[in-house]
Amino acid sequence: MSQNELLQYVKNTVTMQELPAFKAGDTITVTYKIIEGAKERLQKYQGVVLQRSGSGNTATFTVRKMSGNIGVERIFPVSSPFISQLEVNKVGVVRRARIYYFRGLRGKKARIKEKRF
Repeated sequence: MSQNELLQYVKNTVTMQELPAFKAGDTITVTYKIIEGAKERLQKYQGVVLQRSGSGNTATFTVRKMSGNIGVERIFPVSSPFISQLEVNKVGVVRRARIYYFRGLRGKKARIKEKRF
């Protein structure tokens, strides 16, 4: 199989899912499909988007949520077949594409201004 044929095969088999537009600072809910043995269930993961990186099939986004007093971050591939739904809850107003400074903020400092329509 030549390289061109292989690229065509990959493009045909990996289909990009249409996701709503979101960026760093937005609060989103990702409904993720989890397979445990023979069982399958959906788990919702709600948090603030810290960054989007990459392009095309290899693009990813990082979501941070607080679980008790501990910050938990998870990286999701945009083209993952396990993402069943992505919902934008709030559109945040931030001035950076990657808000890593958000990791060091606690309490009222960790609020992101919401964009009103």
